[in-house]
Amino acid sequence: MSAGPAGRDPPLLDWRDGKHWSWTEKPCRYCERPTNLRDSKGKAAHKSCAEEALAAQAADAAEAYDTERLT
Repeated sequence: MSAGPAGRDPPLLDWRDGKHWSWTEKPCRYCERPTNLRDSKGKAAHKSCAEEALAAQAADAAEAYDTERLT
């Protein structure tokens, strides 16, 4: 797993709630491997893939903020 913004670890999601589980396997929205897990919007996603995606979004937002602030 890649590091998050400023070298921090990616955020850890709490998916202990049963709403994150489905008896039906579907392809992960990020890596396309099968998973029974669902994100907060009900889309198939591995927890680790979702955490990496959040870390990447945070890094992109931080970079955009820094770029905008410097111009």
